[in-house]
Amino acid sequence: MSNTQSVAEVLTLDQTIEFEQVPLDQRYPWKDTYSIIKQSCEAYAEDNVIELLLTGEKDEPSFPVSYAQFMGRIHQTANLFHRLGVGTEDAVSIMLPTLPQTIYAIWGAQCAGIASPLNPLLEPRHISEIIQVTGSKVFVAMAPMPSAPHLWESTKAVLGLTPQIEHLVVIHIPGITEPVPELGGVTVTDYGQAIEQENAEGLDSGRQFEGEQVACYMHTGGTTGRPKVAQITQANFAFIAQLYRDRVSDKPRANIFAALPMFHIYGLMISGIGAIACGANIVIMTPSGFRTPAVIANFWHHVERFGFTGVPSVPTILAALYEVPVGDCDISSLTEVLSGAAPLPIQLKKNFEARIGCQVLNGYGMTESTVMLSMTSAKAPPPLGATGIRLPYCERIIGHVDGNKLLRRCKPGEAGVVLSRGPNIFAGYLEQSDNDQAWADGWFNTGDLGYEDENGFLYLTGRAKDLIIRGGHNIDPVIIEDPLLQHPAVAQAVAVGQPDAYAGELPVAYITLHPGSAASEDELLAFAAEHISERAAVPKRIVVLDEIPLTAVGKIFKPELRRMATETILLEQLAELGIQARVTCIHDTERGLLTDIEVADKSRVTQLQDALQGLALSITIK
Repeated sequence: MSNTQSVAEVLTLDQTIEFEQVPLDQRYPWKDTYSIIKQSCEAYAEDNVIELLLTGEKDEPSFPVSYAQFMGRIHQTANLFHRLGVGTEDAVSIMLPTLPQTIYAIWGAQCAGIASPLNPLLEPRHISEIIQVTGSKVFVAMAPMPSAPHLWESTKAVLGLTPQIEHLVVIHIPGITEPVPELGGVTVTDYGQAIEQENAEGLDSGRQFEGEQVACYMHTGGTTGRPKVAQITQANFAFIAQLYRDRVSDKPRANIFAALPMFHIYGLMISGIGAIACGANIVIMTPSGFRTPAVIANFWHHVERFGFTGVPSVPTILAALYEVPVGDCDISSLTEVLSGAAPLPIQLKKNFEARIGCQVLNGYGMTESTVMLSMTSAKAPPPLGATGIRLPYCERIIGHVDGNKLLRRCKPGEAGVVLSRGPNIFAGYLEQSDNDQAWADGWFNTGDLGYEDENGFLYLTGRAKDLIIRGGHNIDPVIIEDPLLQHPAVAQAVAVGQPDAYAGELPVAYITLHPGSAASEDELLAFAAEHISERAAVPKRIVVLDEIPLTAVGKIFKPELRRMATETILLEQLAELGIQARVTCIHDTERGLLTDIEVADKSRVTQLQDALQGLALSITIK
């Protein structure tokens, strides 16, 4: 196969294997993000790389940045961090909303050392724990903002909890932020003033990049009990960026709809280095992205204005956009929407495609795979419910594992754990204890269950891990269960995810009481709200059971609790709609949770399908 053939032409597993006959290093030679940024800035110097919309309102003026300006800012930012003592193995903690300065800070930090993007919505205690794990001494944050006072309050709290921080670099924007008050224990640097004094022509450090060097520390959960930090290498980023560029090489240079947060691998890759590698223009849809109501309300207007051809999104956002009328907006440019971060409900995909007239592609990946594990294309959409074939040069198998041992590989159609290895797979977690169950004979264990058909398409059926995924953030059940067990009446407590049309899942808890004890649901919910450290983890429902379902060997059987939670939410939805139906939920060991709904009045089937489209469930309605 030719070295010049594009991966955009690779649509089957056989074509993938043929594509791999050209060695990886010949097809994708870059091994670091700095080289990718530099070559794009030279190729597209006068074109825009970033446009910022501050409010998301219709036709508001944008603030553009050219590729030439961008290269200068990357050099200046890297040189500032270098002057503050950041070496190749030092982390820079970055807690910012999405702004051009956020992009400079993340990729500039990778040029000086290691970038560590942080979720500003996390509790300060969790942010401090992540900073302590990474060993970072430089912290980048917003100056006080009257429009978002919680950001500065969080910054102050993190500084109080993390004495290792020596330098606070603040982003000050005239008219939006206020001066930084006096702070003890840290050196405060105004980013905007400082970089103007730095060299814009090159890296003062003279750094020589190696592919195996760590480029980024990504925390993998939004509300986990203890931070787990993934090490993404320069070569990981470079491989996915070049693959992404190759995938869109048959399309003209485009505007990229950037509304996903940069502290998440999805936004960081697709709206970051992937877009830069393509010479695209990253249109930042307000600092808060999809959390800004105007971005959703004016979405179709923005599509028409910027001619977006594709939009990276998540199922909860697709469900919200489905409800926004297109009106007289010309959205003919939009050909595909990529949905990731959480399972895509099949009915939502069908309805969205029918109404909007574009393909919804179901992506699959994670932080540890540098965002991608499956490849899909609008040219040859995968079968309904599938997430795509494996990436070129990246192995993916389904297997049965026991701890760190791969017992055997599964045959087509046989369910098991999804395992992968290749240039997209990270270098492991920062703390060794987190790696103990992450690998099976050299394969990364995703913790997801699924099967592949004979054509290599992957179907996900559940999660081996018990994390509750709420709005794309992970919640460890332990941080719900342990506090509930502190209640004097509670004997057992088990938390699971209940399907939710907006958040994907919401936490619910099932408990048993000590003999002779009593406690109402209201009392238990109030106790949970007081004692659970993360607001997002407070259960929406607490159910008292006579006994917790167990397996034959006495282990808690969470699939049965998930089945109960699913049945409950479906019965509530039916009652709200006034639809009489019989609901049957079954946990299939091969296919996961299956649901049948038999509607008494067949004329209401379509109404029910529309009402349940946002739930990531395998539902048959008849």
